Amino acid sequence: MDMKKPLLPLALVFVSIFMVYCFDRALSASVTYDNRALIIDGKRRVLQSGSIHYPRSTPEVWPELIRKSKEGGLDVIETYVFWSYHEPVRGEYYFGGRFDLVKFVKTVHEAGLLVHLRIGPYACAEWNYGGFPLWLHFIPGIQFRTTNDLYKQEMLRFLTKIVGLMKEEKLFASQGGPIILAQVENEYELVEWAYGVAGGLYVKWAAEAAISLNTTVPWVMCRQGDAPDPIINTCNGFYCDRFTPNSPLKPKMWTENYSGWFKAFGYPIPHRPVEDLAFAVARFFETSGTFQNYYMYFGGTNFGRTAGGPLVATSYDYDAPIDEYGSIRQPKWGHLRNLHLAIKLCDEYLISSDPTHLQLGNNLEAHIYYKPSNECAAFLANYDSEQDATVTYNGASYFLPAWSVSILPDCKNVVFNTAKVVSQRNFAYTTTDDKLTLSATSWSWYIEKPGVWGNNSFTESRLLEQINTTKDTSDYLWYTTSINIMPGQPKEGFLLIESLGHAALVFVNKKLVAFGYGNHDDASFSIFEKISLVKGNNTLDILSMMVGLQNFGPWFDVQGAGVFSVVFVDPWYNKYDISSEEWTYQVGLEGEYLGLDEVIQANSSLWTEGNILPINSSLIWYKVSFSAPQGKGPLALNLTSMGKGQAWVNGQSIGRYWPAYLSPPDGCTENCDYRGEYNSTKCQQSCGQPAQTLYHVPRSWVHPGENLLVLHEELGGDPTQISVLTRTGQEICSIVSEDDPPPADSWIRNKGFGSQSPEAQLACEQGWHITSINFASFGSPQGNCGSFKAGACHANILSMVKKACIGEEQCSIPVSAANLGDPCPDVLKTLAIEAICSE
Repeated sequence: MDMKKPLLPLALVFVSIFMVYCFDRALSASVTYDNRALIIDGKRRVLQSGSIHYPRSTPEVWPELIRKSKEGGLDVIETYVFWSYHEPVRGEYYFGGRFDLVKFVKTVHEAGLLVHLRIGPYACAEWNYGGFPLWLHFIPGIQFRTTNDLYKQEMLRFLTKIVGLMKEEKLFASQGGPIILAQVENEYELVEWAYGVAGGLYVKWAAEAAISLNTTVPWVMCRQGDAPDPIINTCNGFYCDRFTPNSPLKPKMWTENYSGWFKAFGYPIPHRPVEDLAFAVARFFETSGTFQNYYMYFGGTNFGRTAGGPLVATSYDYDAPIDEYGSIRQPKWGHLRNLHLAIKLCDEYLISSDPTHLQLGNNLEAHIYYKPSNECAAFLANYDSEQDATVTYNGASYFLPAWSVSILPDCKNVVFNTAKVVSQRNFAYTTTDDKLTLSATSWSWYIEKPGVWGNNSFTESRLLEQINTTKDTSDYLWYTTSINIMPGQPKEGFLLIESLGHAALVFVNKKLVAFGYGNHDDASFSIFEKISLVKGNNTLDILSMMVGLQNFGPWFDVQGAGVFSVVFVDPWYNKYDISSEEWTYQVGLEGEYLGLDEVIQANSSLWTEGNILPINSSLIWYKVSFSAPQGKGPLALNLTSMGKGQAWVNGQSIGRYWPAYLSPPDGCTENCDYRGEYNSTKCQQSCGQPAQTLYHVPRSWVHPGENLLVLHEELGGDPTQISVLTRTGQEICSIVSEDDPPPADSWIRNKGFGSQSPEAQLACEQGWHITSINFASFGSPQGNCGSFKAGACHANILSMVKKACIGEEQCSIPVSAANLGDPCPDVLKTLAIEAICSE
């Protein structure tokens, strides 16, 4: 017996080794593809994805954003990698705070979702300089995104760095991580023509460089029709149902489905109706698509000076299913969730075969997917932008609203129609709105003097281009010269200033005389201003201001900014070009140099205090202490009373603000028609108003007690009218008819809905509960969310709904006469409910 004792430990060792081997094998996954789909561990997958950019939020809220994405039906989170902040100085890397890429990917993994890592390294993304670090521009002889050896060396070095980091952390699927896809380059097809033959050679090199890094997962090139094998070329756009990959061996994938559009200062706010967004997604999967990504699913905020441009706003909300503050946007989130559930019910069919196409009439068609068992799922589409239709399919009649798709997971029952929105709607938030003066100890200010302020200024006998001069260390560059008026010369005239962009303040003899600016589509502008001079020397100071470096277009990296021509025109229109006179330059503002935005300077003697606060004047720094509202909700500063500038909370930059720049008064529609092809100027909102008045302050950036707010105001505003807001509740509603389909998650595969009824579903943000029911009627309610009233047919079910919902985070009410009573037999009835959620 003693001789057998050593065998037991050896057996345990063998079993342990075997279990570790099996565990590692279970965690790892192979990722390949064929013409139908991505194949993960030997199984084709139908995948829903959404973009969340880690620097556009904070690590504290990443888990919540990812949880809401998963609950919304996503399988994959897609993000760019932002070179400019990961390597701010060549060879010096940063992966901390909001830029902790590894932590973000691991957070996605912990939630059980997959990752598409768009390394690029060109991102576009309305990010400053398209995501490139500006030091790249100053390498002698370099040319971006072409067959330039210097650029290719730097690009490959960064690609290698990111891939190496992901491998070190075991984050690729083959290592047990979540990354199933990687992207090299980005939408190069749109600019390839500008680079001639070198463009095509660059695409081939970029593909080879990516493959050489051996990520063990497929690489994609989005919007790149000549992407060489085995790189998958993918579609970007508002619609991708007509997209075909450049090889019959590649799956049909959609990397950017725009959930809305970005905001720009001076433009209306874009809005994409969810009916159209759902239509686009359903059409894509109807026509053989198997991977689609919402750009954005959560847009977030362009903190600091990260917004690209020019003139892209600080909010990157994007009209996404999760709004800038991390709250679920209804009905967009809920309607898309229902769509994802419906498509998931069809996934076994979608991956089993190519579709059979049936033309059902003019602008009417069906696509049917069969399994070997001859069971099927069908998509019925009406892509007419005006006419509703009733079609006959499979021996049954189906009503199809214009511009809609119905999904039939058993080729019989409609589980979802893209035009029928039955998910709840959030129509308002309740907020606290505290003026900072109520809790402010005092306002302080610092007046920035126009013109050169330091001994690090320099002089040139020409006008300098701004980006090459500032190297983007500041938004600001002072151009200073003098105009000498000799005896007998006229003292009045006109100043003609031409600039490549983006905005400029003009001072004559230290007095503000003009302000000029461009717009997102054309950042250049001219100023033609009448001025009065004095005999002798007159000072001319021009403060040229950037609002985000260009991020898109051919050769965007060499597009300039700043003043390029200054001409004095006398009363007789004689022109005196002073562009080649001696100009003195100062990079940045004195307040920046002094660090007035930093917490360490909060008690500095540089600040002035007094009873009379200067307001509505240019170039003033303001400082105040404030208490953050109670609670855990997100915060926002209402800066409607300000002009243009930048703001910091406790030393953290919340971005550029510009509420004084109003959008044109026309171009918006009160009632948006979702039918027909969408573009970024359709269904615009807030014409004649600022693109942004509320500026996001992450809750993790404030603390109990006093917090520091610093603003640099460029044009003039009244800081005493600033308020800090937080959301304390939400007003929600639901409207569901008897003929709407039951919830998609009640479908039982191979059995259908059974006796299930439609449901009115209400849900609050996590942590809030339904505290009141303001309206409830079953019958023919009239009006819209927030203004419902009982119709001629009305069953008062208020007490029933209160009993089911008050105190709950979420509730559902079956919509049927058997459950709610029948106030008008033989009439199609609707249930409408309005409720309030609060903490």
